[in-house]
Amino acid sequence: MSPEIWLVAVVALVVGIGIGTLSHRRRTERAVESATLVPHRTREVLSVLQSGAVIVRRDRRSAFTNTAATALGVARADGKLHAGVADLAGKAWAADAPVEEDVEISRGVLGTASIVHVRVTPLTESLALAVANDNTEQRAAEATRREFAVNVSHELKTPVGALSLLAETIEGNPDDEQMVRDFAKKIRREARRLTKLIQEIIEISRLQGGESVMEYEEVDLASVVAEVVEGVRVAAEAKTIAVVTELSEAPTVMGDRDLLVMALRNLVDNAINYSEPGTRVAVALARDGNTARLSVIDQGLGIAPEDQERIFERFYRTDPARSRDTGGTGLGLSIVKHVVLQHSGTVDLWSRPSVGSTFTIRLETNAETADAAGAAQEES
Repeated sequence: MSPEIWLVAVVALVVGIGIGTLSHRRRTERAVESATLVPHRTREVLSVLQSGAVIVRRDRRSAFTNTAATALGVARADGKLHAGVADLAGKAWAADAPVEEDVEISRGVLGTASIVHVRVTPLTESLALAVANDNTEQRAAEATRREFAVNVSHELKTPVGALSLLAETIEGNPDDEQMVRDFAKKIRREARRLTKLIQEIIEISRLQGGESVMEYEEVDLASVVAEVVEGVRVAAEAKTIAVVTELSEAPTVMGDRDLLVMALRNLVDNAINYSEPGTRVAVALARDGNTARLSVIDQGLGIAPEDQERIFERFYRTDPARSRDTGGTGLGLSIVKHVVLQHSGTVDLWSRPSVGSTFTIRLETNAETADAAGAAQEES
C-alpha cells in the first residue's frame, strides 16, 4: 500500500474518532443538562403518567419526555419536539399562563392524522410542562352525536309537520265527513310512522351506548326465524308476497333473543317493502362449522353498487320517496348492524339491481351445542 493511501486512511481514522468523541461528548452534555434540569424524582413521577408529559426548553427541545408522549408523537426520545407543541410553549411563556390547544399530529408510515389536546404550563423562564392526551376518538364521537341530532331533528319534522297540516285541514272543514275520515286515516298513518321513528331512535341510541346486551342466553335461531315469519305474515299477504323458510340446520347462539328478533324482522320487513307483488322472500338458516348463517333473500329492486357501501348508515335511504310510502325511517339497517356488532358477528350484503338482494348475518354458534351436534354426526 502506497504512503499516500496510508496517510489518507490515518487521517480518516483520526477524523472519525474525533467526530465520534465530539458526538458522545454532546450526548453526555445533553444528558447531564437534562438530568440537572429535571430531577430524578420528577422523572419517575412523569414516567408513570398515562398522559403524555414533556418538559419543554426554550430552545424548542425537550428536557424530558415520557413514553406516552413519544407514542402520541408530540416529542421524540432524542429531544426533538413537534412544532405545534413548541409553538404552544412559546405562547405560554409569552402569556405567562397555561395555554391549551388541539394539535394535529401525523403518525406512522401512512401518516395517519390524530388530534392531540396539549396543555402547556410555564414552570420557569426556561422550562414548561406540556401534558398531551389523544382526543381523536372523542372528537369523532362528538361529530357523530351532532350529526345524529341534526338527522333526528330533520326526520321528526316530516311527520310532525304532516300531522299539523292534516289537523288544520280537518279543523277548517269539520262538516266534510268524507274528508275527515280520509284525513283521520292519514293522521293515524303518520302517528304510526312517528311512533316507529321514536322507538327506533331509542333502540339505536341504546345499541350505540353498548348497554342493551347485558345478559346473554342460549337462543334457538330456528325459533327466531319462526317468530319473525309469523309476525310479517299479514304484511306479506297484503302484497301477495310469499315468505318461505329454508332451515338446513338449527344452530343456537349466545345472545339477546329480543334484539336478534328485531334485527331479523327489520331485514324481512325491508325485503317485503322493496319487493314487487307476486314475488318471494326467503329466510334461510344454516351452519358453517362454528358459524351460524342467517340469510334474507328477496327478488326485489336491488341496490345500486354506489349505495351498497352506505346502506347501513343511519337515516340513509336509497329511495327516499319509496321509504316514505312504506313508512321506512332509514334506521332499520343501522339497527341490524349494531345488533350484530353487539353479538360479535358480521352482516354482509349481496345485491344486483332488478335481480334482488341477500343480507347475511353470521354469528358464532354456542360451543356446547356445536360440540354435541358434531358428536351426533360422528356417531351416525
